[in-house]
Amino acid sequence: MNERILDWLLEEENPSVRYAALTTLCGCSAEDPEVKSARNAIMEHGVVPNILQRQNADGSWGNPERFYDDKYEGSSWTLLILAELGADGADKRVKDACEFILQHSYHSESGSFSHSYSMKTQSGLSGGIIPCLTGNMVFALIQFGYLEDERIQKAIDWICRYQRTDDGDPRPPVDPFIERFSSCWGLHSCHMGVAKALKALAAIPQKNRSEAVTAKIKQLSEYFLIHHLYKKSHDLFSISKPGWLKFGFPLMYQTDVLELLGIFADLQINDPRLDDAIAVVESKRSDSGTWLMENSYNGKTLVSIEHKGKPSKWITLKAMKTLKTLM
Repeated sequence: MNERILDWLLEEENPSVRYAALTTLCGCSAEDPEVKSARNAIMEHGVVPNILQRQNADGSWGNPERFYDDKYEGSSWTLLILAELGADGADKRVKDACEFILQHSYHSESGSFSHSYSMKTQSGLSGGIIPCLTGNMVFALIQFGYLEDERIQKAIDWICRYQRTDDGDPRPPVDPFIERFSSCWGLHSCHMGVAKALKALAAIPQKNRSEAVTAKIKQLSEYFLIHHLYKKSHDLFSISKPGWLKFGFPLMYQTDVLELLGIFADLQINDPRLDDAIAVVESKRSDSGTWLMENSYNGKTLVSIEHKGKPSKWITLKAMKTLKTLM
């Protein structure tokens, strides 16, 4: 590991990266004084407090009713960013944001998450349920300590039951819910829905995974493995998702090769079918030993994160962690 690059990642100006580097690259424990200091600093300076100071009194951001539709400044997107940055789930402001999403986006009948709120049911609108949103919100809420909450357990069950991995199935199962969201399941499952479902389930500690979760992780993983992550499963000489070869952070409902490889690394799944994707990551390392931010939502989010086209601490951190685990 390049010590100069590691020192760069450990700089105090970005406490979220510093904390992640200490715990993943350096192997420091949660009780290490440096780790505790970095963890506290996330809430004290930088992007996270900048986001939190813009929060409404009810825990939302911007127009509360457009928590999803305001891309990417709405509450669901902002909550996801806070989770990615390692914000403290014990902080009252973060808890308020979690409860706002659970009150407005969570569809209590099914356990999934919706892009719209129903005044009639006082919860997420059934007609607005989206699998990628469900995966993102489950991931975020697990990061914030909601794993044992019965609402999140129900959402996990929903993912295990409904998130399909059809790869060109000419006869998808007949189901009113699936027919309503044919673009998400249809003849070919939406890659983003599969990706965010896998990301959510991977956030569950191994000791807490049920048999159903373990089986679904295997199914979702195999879906991407037969695609070598970013290729056409029926023609591995063709790239299915060229946009996934440009690395970014955060990725909202999208994904890329680096995020997917990071999920496989977290799951400790090392398979020869990942080799093409690993080679892509290696090829993008610059002469200086860093990786660039190639894809950015800056200008669309409440707060900008790094600079597009410049060396990125986030991308470098994720690339180094992934290569360390999978190579």
